[in-house]
Amino acid sequence: MPPTMWMLSLLCFQFLLFCSLGSADFPTKWQTLSGKAPLVVARGGFSGIFPDSSLNAYFAAVQTGLQDLVLWCDVQLTKDGIGICFPDVRLENASDIDLVYPKRRNTYVLNGVSTPGWFSLDFNLKDLERINMKQRIYSRAPNFDSSPNQILTIEDMVTQIRPPGLWLSVPHDAFFSQHNQSMRSFIISVSKRTIVSYISSPEVGFLKSVASRFRRGPTKLVFLLLGPDEVEPTTNQTYGVLLANLTFIKTFAAGIVIPKSYILPVDNSLYLQDSTTIVLDAHAAGLQVFASNFANDAILPYNYSYDPVSEYLSFIDNSKFSVDGVLSDFPITASASVDCYAHMSKNDNVKANVLVISNEGASGDFPGCTDRAYQKAVSDGVDILDCPVQITNDGILFCLGSINLRDRTTAAQSDYIGRATDNPDLSIEKGIFAYNLTWSEIQSLRPAISNPYSRFSMFRNPKAKNDGKLMQLSDFLAFANTSSVSGVIISIENAAYLAEKQGLGVTDVVLDTLSKAGFNNHTGKKVMIRSSDSAVLSKFKSRSKYELVYLVDEDVRDILNSTILEIKKFASSVVVSKKSVFPTDDAFVTHDTIVVPKLQAYNLSVYVQFFLNEFVSQPWDFFSDPYVEINSHVSYYGINGVITDFPATAAKYKRNRCLAYKNMPLYMSPVMPGSLIAIMAKQDLPPAEAPNPVLTADSVVEPPLPLTRLPITSAGDGSTAPGPVPPKGGQPTLAVSTMLCAIALLLAASVLC
Repeated sequence: MPPTMWMLSLLCFQFLLFCSLGSADFPTKWQTLSGKAPLVVARGGFSGIFPDSSLNAYFAAVQTGLQDLVLWCDVQLTKDGIGICFPDVRLENASDIDLVYPKRRNTYVLNGVSTPGWFSLDFNLKDLERINMKQRIYSRAPNFDSSPNQILTIEDMVTQIRPPGLWLSVPHDAFFSQHNQSMRSFIISVSKRTIVSYISSPEVGFLKSVASRFRRGPTKLVFLLLGPDEVEPTTNQTYGVLLANLTFIKTFAAGIVIPKSYILPVDNSLYLQDSTTIVLDAHAAGLQVFASNFANDAILPYNYSYDPVSEYLSFIDNSKFSVDGVLSDFPITASASVDCYAHMSKNDNVKANVLVISNEGASGDFPGCTDRAYQKAVSDGVDILDCPVQITNDGILFCLGSINLRDRTTAAQSDYIGRATDNPDLSIEKGIFAYNLTWSEIQSLRPAISNPYSRFSMFRNPKAKNDGKLMQLSDFLAFANTSSVSGVIISIENAAYLAEKQGLGVTDVVLDTLSKAGFNNHTGKKVMIRSSDSAVLSKFKSRSKYELVYLVDEDVRDILNSTILEIKKFASSVVVSKKSVFPTDDAFVTHDTIVVPKLQAYNLSVYVQFFLNEFVSQPWDFFSDPYVEINSHVSYYGINGVITDFPATAAKYKRNRCLAYKNMPLYMSPVMPGSLIAIMAKQDLPPAEAPNPVLTADSVVEPPLPLTRLPITSAGDGSTAPGPVPPKGGQPTLAVSTMLCAIALLLAASVLC
């Protein structure tokens, strides 16, 4: 064994001793054909992060996947008849071969079309030793392209990775046969040397040619169906027509691979349609069904709220059926979906001691701070419901995420556009401000859903983009008081400006409204007051016993001890940004700070914001998976709360069964900070960003709020938005989370590769 591989094997052995890959076989009857849990098939390994079919991708998949994970290898043949794992018949689509051999471009007829490119059958295996694989999806990070990613033979992959299961995909048997290359002979020879779990092909002729060889034994043949209108070359029928004849497919295959849209169609508006009966029909015919095209960084139907786990669960955990396996570019998420999140209910015990705090309610699904957003947040299992208060010209407090109505309502499309003004004090240009309109005028506006990533063409629930009604603070409190939430958090910003320039005393009205709502009488609901202005919190400290939360409204790399002592004078909790916990360079986590443990050492609770489901909101290190991001903050640092637009995701995380396992699986382990940067070649390192500042006492201490006239408060005349009906049931008690092991070996092993 070469020295590098000896070291790799030793590291793997040591790592397995430290962090068990085991998972519990929980006693649940699955609706798969066999009744067993669905398989996770890592298409090209962990190809969502590393170059498809590279050693790094395969190794990462095995280290972070289920024990019975199956590795997918698209088989291409070289000029000297060696099978390699490569995701495309044209090598330039996933390697640098066009740079290494610029003059060896060729043109062949592929599926009836004249196709130029660099084809494996023109190169001996020795020629390919100089080639490096690269990321083939342009929207994914190319930062691992210069790392050693040599093209692997099937024997290389099996020997070096030792996959729990092996899936050989034969996408182009007819093409190789036309050039005197026998894919059939090669596949049969491989099966004599190693156990092959599955062999698939989109060509009926190939599967029929090997059917007798694999009719008995551990290997299953699977028919891979392409688009419904594409033509299968052997039968000259479309795949849509062939799928209607499952009895015929059963004569040469034990299962089918179909795009997930065959099972759950998506309309042109990107919403799910009713499921088809294909899974049930295939099971009735004795065929397994594997769904393909799962990727965390793809645009998902709006029904999933950008939650990749929810998508997996709709295929493996519904009342009608379960597919027998999923093909995924992100096997860590698929594995967690099967083992940790399937067959859960909202009444499952809490296993992570972390508060789920909404950001404008469930603002990822409905316009923020509306009755619909608050109702959804409560239904999703939020612990703390939030209201960022604004004040109207006639002194009415209401919940809205911005003082500028253009940000969260249809004000810009209303007659009030004529009232747009610049406010240099708030650094807002052409704003339509809540304090310039009466409550009656604001009620005439429609709320508007926030789309923070519209520049990436990622929008939130367009069908509900203007649904719901805004709520006065008094109505919000009445709703929260009769709901299952454990508390509320009232956010107060711009209080000094409103007092000095507009004569509106927000803090006084908040205190008065809380008192009238009975929240001074220990209703059993926690009351939290959040502000980035120490003067606001100081005023509440002298007049209430609420939990006071200081918002650090900038990314910081450290907080001085003297600053923390100042904060403790007016607050018992602190909100910090995600980048104050895990700083990034060009969306890669560089390291972790000591901000969280330092604050907690002074007995300050730490809440972190904002956790969003959209994959572009997360550093690459969290694998485009909001659950991995939450888990890395909770398990690695033990933060006290997450502030999120999608409370359903965080609530699901804190109840997942894997957190209670004695042997924690790696797909439920926190990510090691800086892990991905550590394995990049020097030339691929992201550009270093300027370090965040240190929070000093001067940035924290504010002068007292100016004296103001006391605005008239509204007793309510029936014109306000009625509070939604809260769902029944209360929040279960929280359990203490444990520290989880990280995936450090993956990095070390990848460097050795």
